[in-house]
Amino acid sequence: MAQRRRWSDAFKAEMVARSLEPGTNVSALAREIGISPPQLFGWRTEAIKRGEVERRDEAAVPAPTSRVSSMIEIEVNDTVIRVGIDIGEDHLRRVIRAVRSA
Repeated sequence: MAQRRRWSDAFKAEMVARSLEPGTNVSALAREIGISPPQLFGWRTEAIKRGEVERRDEAAVPAPTSRVSSMIEIEVNDTVIRVGIDIGEDHLRRVIRAVRSA
């Protein structure tokens, strides 16, 4: 089995900063440094939660031409579950399992 790589906090902070630069393609940056795009997005989310970086001012970014929902809606046993698109898979599985057993 492959050994899990460990990234230093300094490296993560540098990559998060690079990913937040205007015009940066986050997926391309992730591939460049040898990680998956979801991993880099996860580092960004954690850095924002810890207050190490701030989200970009959405008003400064042109609005997309199509509307994309930031919510996921799942119906289980006649119950609708609405979650943000950034929910972790493990947490979503626990929520669905709880709804199914209720």
